[in-house]
Amino acid sequence: MTKPSFEIVMQPHPDRGSRIETLKKLGFGWADIEDEQYWIDQVAALDRDVYEELQHASVTLWRVFDKAVRYIHGNHGLYELIGIPPILWEMVDGTPLPEPGLISRYARFDFAIDQDSTIKLLELNADTPTGYVEASIVTPWLCEEAGLFSPNTSMKELVAAAWDIERPDTAVCVAYGEHMEDSGTIEALVRHSGLDVKCRDCLELYVDDGELKDGDGRVIKRMFALYPKEWMAVDEGGDALAYSVESGNLTLFNSPPSILLQTKGLMAVVWGLYELGQVFDEEERKAIGQYLLPTYNKPVFDGSYVSKSMFGREGGSVRMFDDAGGLELEDRDGYDTSLLFPTVYQKRAKLARVNTSRGEQHLLTGMFVINGQPCGLLGRAGGPITGNASHFIAIGVKNK
Repeated sequence: MTKPSFEIVMQPHPDRGSRIETLKKLGFGWADIEDEQYWIDQVAALDRDVYEELQHASVTLWRVFDKAVRYIHGNHGLYELIGIPPILWEMVDGTPLPEPGLISRYARFDFAIDQDSTIKLLELNADTPTGYVEASIVTPWLCEEAGLFSPNTSMKELVAAAWDIERPDTAVCVAYGEHMEDSGTIEALVRHSGLDVKCRDCLELYVDDGELKDGDGRVIKRMFALYPKEWMAVDEGGDALAYSVESGNLTLFNSPPSILLQTKGLMAVVWGLYELGQVFDEEERKAIGQYLLPTYNKPVFDGSYVSKSMFGREGGSVRMFDDAGGLELEDRDGYDTSLLFPTVYQKRAKLARVNTSRGEQHLLTGMFVINGQPCGLLGRAGGPITGNASHFIAIGVKNK
């Protein structure tokens, strides 16, 4: 009998309120969102052998995606195919590609790990991943309580190393001070960087003669933005922000080419190159065949598959189809960005199911990649589609 990939350990503490207060002091202030319990006070213990395979898969796939971006950089025909808005092409092309492995210094893979330990990559968020506070602060705290190993303890040091090179003077998100998760995320990143970085709301920024300024009129030269770059093609003022970057007045982090990593269309490019036998070496091809799901820009599958917007977030736009090609399930809570961006089609994968204090849940496994290194696990528990209503559950690694 195959041992399960995950085992839920610990029972929720009887005094949830006191633990929530402790977590608030640590920087995690959204354990409960209104009347809903977002945080599950338990830990999913991952089998050590599965974790080591996941680490290997992440290292190799990070190299695969980096190579794919370098292959398509400057190819506007492929930009169009993978949903990059034309208004951003000049900004992306005009930014020199960073050294290998560092196109994005702040990213997260999302993996499906099945009951039988099969690992499949669902997507890569290489632009604006959240869950940083949950992974870097809460997870090590809980893993220490549970007596489990946590690779997440290195996340803070890797952020500090990345920002020491990037040197942003400002970090921004939408609704800073109001949206607890996004505000808490940039505040934690700033705190862990050790730098004097101002936190600002995207909505107070404006461009004046090519220079980006905040509400106090302060010129921003180097900015970390927890703001999806594709929205620059949709939001009022997005073209002015792009112009500020293009004119050399603003340096943006993650760098503009990270949008090429971000689009789910890149997975279709990777799969296509794999089928054609191009670009990748033998080890990379083995990893693609083992850990990637067949992905195309058309629904060409015989069996079950998933469709999603190339820039979908939080489960929005995801639709699941059964073996006969009929619609089985869709996310109705998240914003459907397939109205704005092209759709990608992907073979379905199975998520492990775990029995938690909130009932049986499907478990999605995130792996942060910071400063080019896979370094931190993030657990999201919910339905077959991991959307906005899913829960955070810490993932630790069993000791051998």
